[in-house]
Formats: sequence, structure tokens, C-alpha cells
Amino acid sequence: MLAVQQLQPISVEDYLAMEKTAEIRHELVDGLLYAMVGTSQRHNLITLALGASLRERLRGSPCRVFMESLKVQVAKNFYYPDLVISCNPGEPGHHVVTDPRVIIEVSSTSTEARDRLEKRLAYQRLPSLREYVLVSQWQPRVEVIRRTESGWELETATGEDPLRLLSLAIEIPLAAIYEDVDSFPDPEDLP
Repeated sequence: MLAVQQLQPISVEDYLAMEKTAEIRHELVDGLLYAMVGTSQRHNLITLALGASLRERLRGSPCRVFMESLKVQVAKNFYYPDLVISCNPGEPGHHVVTDPRVIIEVSSTSTEARDRLEKRLAYQRLPSLREYVLVSQWQPRVEVIRRTESGWELETATGEDPLRLLSLAIEIPLAAIYEDVDSFPDPEDLP
């Protein structure tokens, strides 16, 4: 038998209250909840290496690196990026970042299209955002979508190139980001 159920939007206030005690994290987009799935070991290793490298380079500055469990607010929508850097982190204990300078997503086959389109377009609406970074799990490749005076530009780092975050005056060798990733699949074997 065919069953149709009307989806009821949730308010921002109810969402924020629910997320404080939820066992599963959810993103809120246009009033609807989207459960967050777990990550792979590869994803975790890359995120941790990048977060540690950024934290070391930002030590002593007003900028802070946050991982995975802090939400970024874009109007009435809330996303959980893999890494977010804010140079104005707000009050201690705050669960939401509203003024990120850099947002980083480690893309997987299931998230790449959403990271490249929906999230990129949403994040680019944030006046504080200077760089949006997409990190591949499947090859040493990092794309930085950077705000410039004339719009947005794309810089791609591969091979021996470093990841360059100009808004923070930071460079990180790709080898440091991928140091614990043992091997990369043959491009023909990618899903």
C-alpha cells in the first residue's frame, strides 16, 4: 500500500533545542532535518591531519579551528562542516558559528555533489567567508574557492602544491594532509 506523509518543517528554536541532546546530528535546510551519516577512516584521517596542521599554524592568533560538531548558520539553515575557522569565535560554549572565515569539507562520493553546489552556494552568502575548501578523499587534490574583489576564484592544489589559505596567510603541504592515507585507488576503480 502506498503511504504519503506530509513533512512538517521544524522551527530554528526547536531545532537548536533538539540538537543539544540529539544522539544523531542533523542539518536543518529550509525547515527540514537531514541526518548526518558517519564517516570513513580515510575521511577521519584527512580531517584530523588538516585540523591539527591548521591548529598548529593558528596558535597565538585570534583564529580558532573547530571540527565536525559545531554548526554553521546561514540564514535559517544550519550545516555541520568538517572544519570551520572563525577569527571571532564568540562566547565559550556556543554551538553555532555565524561568522566563519574558512569552511572545509572533506568530500566523499555521497556528499561531493551537495558540497560543490548546495553548501557552496549557501556558504558564499556569508559575508565573513573568505575561502571554501573542498578536499578529496580519493586523490591528493584540494580546491580552494576564494572570495576576491571581483567575485570568486578557484585554485586547485595537486601533487607537490601546497594548500594555500590566503585569508589566514597559511600554506600546508598536501603531503601533511594525506600523510596517514596509505594509498589511493586507481581512478578507474572509483565509485
